[in-house]
Amino acid sequence: MRALYLKEINSFLSSIIGYVFIVIYLIASGLFHWILSFDTNLLEGTETDLIPFFNLSPVIFLILIPAITMRSIAEERRTGTIELLLTRPISDLQLILAKYFAGVTLLVIAILPTVVYYISMYSLGKPVGNIDTGATFTSYIGLILIGAVFVSIGIFASSLTSSQIVAFILAMFLCWAFYDGFNLLGNFSQFGSLDTIIQSIGIAKHYDEIKKGVIHSTDIVYFLSVIVVFISASLTVVKTLKK
Repeated sequence: MRALYLKEINSFLSSIIGYVFIVIYLIASGLFHWILSFDTNLLEGTETDLIPFFNLSPVIFLILIPAITMRSIAEERRTGTIELLLTRPISDLQLILAKYFAGVTLLVIAILPTVVYYISMYSLGKPVGNIDTGATFTSYIGLILIGAVFVSIGIFASSLTSSQIVAFILAMFLCWAFYDGFNLLGNFSQFGSLDTIIQSIGIAKHYDEIKKGVIHSTDIVYFLSVIVVFISASLTVVKTLKK
């Protein structure tokens, strides 16, 4: 598994794919938070915090993460190399996990440079340091968890088809559905007391709780459970390819 994981990481960083993901994310984030005059501009906010950054990043990930995961298995299916991988002395689960952890690693690499945002806001605060460090730290954890969920969804979508375009569109839809779809459904539905349950299925509710600066075990269990569900679903699909 380690060899395959390193191979996947190398495929990201030895080609333009990984760098495009990192550069586009950082450029888009930089433009919206430091240059363009929108509600997301950190310098135009009334408080010293990174809330606009943590609100916008998942939206950017909705597009970028499906773009980097769409080829993970779909390309293997298209070229026929999936059969070769399945005959290697690694389990199907290790195959999925190697691709999954490679995607999460690229995600973390992309997020790391944004620590500069925290340092900048820390220095610009009046007085200096007037920023909720605890909430910022937990928000970063929440952001990584969201990205990790999106990676698992992207790999699942990629396992369903040999077309990268189809995998991209399906992954983007599923990521949106879990990030904001259930939240919107709960807000506008007429299910009464079921609204809260519907919203709890989505990511937004749990992410909002983490952004407050407190990480509840229920929120961690939620994110891990969604990841396990989609990895298990990917594993089931891959197993059917052997038949």
